[in-house]
Amino acid sequence: MDPRSAGSPREVATVFLRLGLIAFGGPAAHVALMREELVRRRGWVSDQRFADLMGATNLIPGPNSTELAIHLGHDRARWRGLVVAGVCFILPAALMVGVLAWAYVEYGDTPAIGSVLYGVVPVVVAIVVWALVGLGRTVLASRWLALLAAAALAAYLWGAPELAVLFAGAAVAALVHGARALARRGGHALLGLPLLALTTTPDGRLTELFWTMLKIGAVLYGSGYVLIAFLEGDFVDRLGWVTQQQLLDAVSIGQVTPGPVFTTATFLGYVVAGLPGAVIATVAIFLPSFVFVGLLTRLTDWLRARAWTSALLDGLNATALALMAGVALQLGRTGLVDVVAVVLAIGTLVLLWRTRLNSAWFIAAGAAVGVGRYFTG
Repeated sequence: MDPRSAGSPREVATVFLRLGLIAFGGPAAHVALMREELVRRRGWVSDQRFADLMGATNLIPGPNSTELAIHLGHDRARWRGLVVAGVCFILPAALMVGVLAWAYVEYGDTPAIGSVLYGVVPVVVAIVVWALVGLGRTVLASRWLALLAAAALAAYLWGAPELAVLFAGAAVAALVHGARALARRGGHALLGLPLLALTTTPDGRLTELFWTMLKIGAVLYGSGYVLIAFLEGDFVDRLGWVTQQQLLDAVSIGQVTPGPVFTTATFLGYVVAGLPGAVIATVAIFLPSFVFVGLLTRLTDWLRARAWTSALLDGLNATALALMAGVALQLGRTGLVDVVAVVLAIGTLVLLWRTRLNSAWFIAAGAAVGVGRYFTG
């Protein structure tokens, strides 16, 4: 039996529901939490397999951490696992955002939950750093890959677009492999390099909402900032369904709740068309991810099985790791704001090193500190 199909959908559901409840901090944090839970604690996949899946999901549009969850579910329990992992990772955030959207529409405001992040972000920073240490040992297997990752990190911190960094890293790795193979075999290896470019309610408003969110989910690459640009272009400028302030409020709620930032669509759907709108918007924006990962499941093994595409995947993994490091630095700047936050981060790192406690306990402790500070400050 394939070791990656040894689990049950119920097992996958339990794990990804819990991850969906604690996955604060954005895609880099989500990846780190999945690595801690599924590689280090449960041993579902190796660090190499995890890194390959992480790199491969960057090749397709959509929310990459959600797509990684979907792919990991497929690895564990095949096609039922694919669906269950994605739904269970998305569902907690979608429900939370839906409740907050209701409060926003009814009362013009949302409950004060931002203070929770005061304690959660330092914990998330520690979890991301620990994931970087573990993945770095596997992904940065040679000196030149380490140099490639360093260059990618510098480019990201300098302001280069994430997608450009990822594809440049993959291209450089493939070209270096081709040049080395050319030197060994007299030129035949370059025949494959041109292929790099190929890898590289029944009312009208609800119908329009569905197709608009489906389009965004199918074509969007990049960070939450790119999502804002797409949503603004369609919902503020073209359709005029929400104001600029409502859009910013929706994005803020998507960022401070756990799970994928794409649940911003849930909030906007509720503002536009109530509960049916929230459901339709959520389904539409995430649906392409399930389709793309279903198509990608075979491609990842194919990439790793061939020399030059394996080199491409190595470069993609190295640059993806560099982007995670860049996000960790940015989270550290915004989250490590005082001595308490720094102590939380260091304490979490020590516990990750010395124990195999579930990450949910670390997140819960951080949230408790944030809530305590809110009520005492």
